[in-house]
Amino acid sequence: MQIDFLIIGQGISGTFLSWYLQQEGFSFLVIDQPKANSPSKVAAGVINPVTGRRIVKTWMIDEVLPFALNAYQQLGEAIGVEAISQKNIIDFFPTPQMKLAFEKRFSEDQQYLARPDDEYNFLPWFNYDFGYGEIQPAYLVNLPGILPAYRNRLQQNGQLLEEVFQPELLQINSNSIQYKDITATHILFSDGIASAASPWFNLLPFAANKGEALWVEIPDLPDTHIFKRGFSLIPWSKNIFWLGSTYLWEFDNEDPTPGYRQFAETWLKQTVKPGFKILDHKAAVRPATLERRPFIGFHPLYPNVGIFNGMGTKGCSLGPYFAHQLARHMREGTGITPEADVQRFRRILSK
Repeated sequence: MQIDFLIIGQGISGTFLSWYLQQEGFSFLVIDQPKANSPSKVAAGVINPVTGRRIVKTWMIDEVLPFALNAYQQLGEAIGVEAISQKNIIDFFPTPQMKLAFEKRFSEDQQYLARPDDEYNFLPWFNYDFGYGEIQPAYLVNLPGILPAYRNRLQQNGQLLEEVFQPELLQINSNSIQYKDITATHILFSDGIASAASPWFNLLPFAANKGEALWVEIPDLPDTHIFKRGFSLIPWSKNIFWLGSTYLWEFDNEDPTPGYRQFAETWLKQTVKPGFKILDHKAAVRPATLERRPFIGFHPLYPNVGIFNGMGTKGCSLGPYFAHQLARHMREGTGITPEADVQRFRRILSK
């Protein structure tokens, strides 16, 4: 088989990477072994335009958000899935200080922020003492719908190989790569934290962290918003909510921990008034980076070996934007955003 691109991984980043490469006229094959606890399958799929205690805009959100909204709508139409919906965030203030911080930020810049007319209108469902602010617009990406539907499309088109990629079998030539009986002009790694152990990209400053989430049945809870009070409670399907998440920087394995389940259950009892039932508990390791910026582009010593990775918790927003940017780079030679271009680590990767 002869193709333009061999893509390793079909999370949300690998999905959009193959989608935009095909739109630019390139041929490709995706290698991906199904894994129940991949980050894209465990993630909630929230696009939140603000971040942190200082309630600042997330990196590049003014460019990324409108692009992502259009990208999901186009992809959803192609695969027959409602890919994205607006779900504004109700951010309950845990302390008077956080309420003051929100009000200060609101007075400085009202973009993406709103103050409710009645800040206690969610008291029938939640325990909270200091009101709330609203983050708008925020979006919820339908990852459980997109990923299998797109995978089915790949299978029907003969563009998916379901197996574990074996790096020791990859041969890198001057103008191509060879993997088993596959010859490609380029190979792109969009395989999450596996790239941290890659022979080509293991020197990059990955900062893996483990996140955990519960799936909880709460029949009497509104599904109109995302609710946040430390943890986030996110509509998943009818009467089912996603509850998470944590950021664990030191861990021995990828398994869910009893401690998280106990802590989250206590949070539910203290915060949510309706009855609930815990249905599932999952964990996954995110491909975060020390700089909180992605790794995109090609190896300085092996120009046909590339990476599209390091999105951390922002894969749903950054993935479409940078997949399009990389595809255009390959077709037109246009630039990659310097803060995301892996060439910023040229010296490290050249060792």
